[in-house]
Amino acid sequence: MTFDDLLRRAAALVRPGRRAVLGIAGSPGAGKSTLAEHLVRELNGAGDPWVAHVPMDGFHLADAELERLGRRDRKGAPDTFDAAGYAALLRRLREEADGDGVVYAPAFERELEQPLAGAIPVPPAARLVVTEGNYLLVDRGDWARVRPLLDEVWFCRPDEEERLRRLVARHERFGKDRDAAVAWAHGTDQRNADLVASTAGRADLLVPASAVPAPPVP
Repeated sequence: MTFDDLLRRAAALVRPGRRAVLGIAGSPGAGKSTLAEHLVRELNGAGDPWVAHVPMDGFHLADAELERLGRRDRKGAPDTFDAAGYAALLRRLREEADGDGVVYAPAFERELEQPLAGAIPVPPAARLVVTEGNYLLVDRGDWARVRPLLDEVWFCRPDEEERLRRLVARHERFGKDRDAAVAWAHGTDQRNADLVASTAGRADLLVPASAVPAPPVP
């Protein structure tokens, strides 16, 4: 399997008169965002954009709410997201595909480590939406609403050592010292990764590391 194979498969999801939604799942640091960004960029090419990227991470609960709930030390776990809100957005993206208005989605600001409302515009011209996140295939609680709203879900399976290396580097890049980054990657993140790995069997496609373009060097 190559990246070009993935491009063809993604483009084939679009049918006349409807908007398709492709999900990309995987553990923290698996390369989901990298794959999604490359797909969107290559499919859009130099013409009018017809593919949009809507990450799940915009549905992180804000730190103030996590503090209130006593979940701040588990940020990134399934119950630290607004899963019902995410499912509602996916449904709206499908149902309003032929409307005249823009649908706005939240983003996640890595520098602030906080969600940012209304940051991603999805215009009516977007016939394919690529969404990515850890928990697209989780089948319990509000997360169970997500999978039926996706045309396909692909699961990224990178080399585990490389996944952890990327994850630690990401945490360091956004403010953690080395020890804290390693502890978070092997603690909170790893517990979430174990859950996500258990959902891989529900994916339509397992994407090998060789098919995912290398992430940019920070």
